Amino acid sequence: MSWDKDIKEIKQREKLALQQGGKEAVGKQHNKGRKTLRERIEFILDKNSFDEIGKIAGSGVYDANEELKDFIPANFLLGFGKINERQVIIGGEDFTLKGGSPNPAGLRKSIYTEDLALKYKIPLIRLHEGGGGSVTGSGGSANKPTIPNSEPVFSKNRFQSLAKCLGIIPVATAALGPVAGLPAARLVASHFSVMTKDSQVIIAGPAVVKRALGIDITKEELGGPEVHLKSGVVDNLAENEEDALNQIQRFLSYLPDNYLSLPPSKNSNDKVTRMDEELSTIVPKNRRKAYNMRKLLKLVVDKDSFFEMSRKYGPSLITGLARLNGCSVAVIANDCMFYAGAMTSDASLKLRKFIEFVNTFNIPVLSFVDEPGFMIGLESEKAGTIRHGTAAISALMQSIVPWASIIVRKVYGVAGAAHFSPDSYTLSWPSAESGALPVEGGVAIAFKKEIEEAENPDEKRRELEDLLSKRSSPFPRAENFSVHELIDPIETRPKLISWIEIATKTQIALKEPYRTSMLP
Repeated sequence: MSWDKDIKEIKQREKLALQQGGKEAVGKQHNKGRKTLRERIEFILDKNSFDEIGKIAGSGVYDANEELKDFIPANFLLGFGKINERQVIIGGEDFTLKGGSPNPAGLRKSIYTEDLALKYKIPLIRLHEGGGGSVTGSGGSANKPTIPNSEPVFSKNRFQSLAKCLGIIPVATAALGPVAGLPAARLVASHFSVMTKDSQVIIAGPAVVKRALGIDITKEELGGPEVHLKSGVVDNLAENEEDALNQIQRFLSYLPDNYLSLPPSKNSNDKVTRMDEELSTIVPKNRRKAYNMRKLLKLVVDKDSFFEMSRKYGPSLITGLARLNGCSVAVIANDCMFYAGAMTSDASLKLRKFIEFVNTFNIPVLSFVDEPGFMIGLESEKAGTIRHGTAAISALMQSIVPWASIIVRKVYGVAGAAHFSPDSYTLSWPSAESGALPVEGGVAIAFKKEIEEAENPDEKRRELEDLLSKRSSPFPRAENFSVHELIDPIETRPKLISWIEIATKTQIALKEPYRTSMLP
């Protein structure tokens, strides 16, 4: 007796599954300028490396003779794949079927994605376009709604694996269309997220918002890029789908497979001895003039290696990944173009998350410091800046990765501590200045009466500011061995390379997932 009939049915189901939501639904997807999920997977993975799991998960449609006449596949795709020969797990909603709102098999596969990535401890990629649950459940209608299937009371909560992934493996996600409900929660439960210009990330759609709050609003106004790049829900914006997928590839290239490994190194074509003369003039002598910190960073790290994350969220703080002589490093820097680089509430939250991220995956840090202190004023107080800032500092005090701090200009107040780990390698530029308060604020407080009683208050204020400015010079710090070296700025790159070679040789990967104590 042969199994030919059964084998033929397997092949038939596989063929039907490849049709996704059908020609019409696929056509609509293409007309919106979007790829199907299978096309996205094919683009991001090495050629022919996708090994799908649950290819014929779904539900069969049978005729009167119980013969298969059609097949509705799970609307979530899942499988193993490779990016530059490196193994990953990849999954996402198929928007051509029910708009990505999960059918029963799709929901099971989506939940299994995290479990599978955790089991094999390899990076997880999620490609999101779809909504959460449906009010009618599975296959119901308004007249005859289907009661949603419920899990046993003793079953494992699906969010358990979602949360656990963040401490075990790199997770990168993309919003490639409307993303709502559970997929939106998955999107933010990641180490890196990117959205395209025509995507939206929302808790609930316009119809729900109108019914609950009486507000007429579009999907774009609710959760478009202008909203969520600034809210911190999403890290980066992509020009198009291809750019989003390329950004995920690039992000993962800096990271190890899991917390048990050290970050990968690459051969660098950049010179170890490169010393750009521009570094010696990039910081203006006039303390009130701004400069381009991103340009400074790119003059120090390996050429074309800086990958910035969360640029529009907490913009006074720059965060990203880069390479230094081929070694993966994380970069933190103040941006004096925003609030003079002051630490805002959002910047504090951004820093805290970044510290947890780099420690989870053993990534050494380069911190370029130009910190005037916490942002002041009523709005800053309302935002709880002091609490969020102290939480970031508390997280940093528990950091265990190699850390180098380069004092470029200002280090003032409590917020100054947010740039130095307990055992930082500390370099100072001649443009550095430090103190309990910025010179201007310190003079205004300490010499208020003297200034008010002076014949020319403005002239007296300037005189005192100049005097205190000299006292905040970096030379006393160097003389007191409060920094490791006071250097010519052009020496920054070779000095940091010399340090990181030693630091990474003695670095040991984690044996247990990284944890901090309770934070303020």
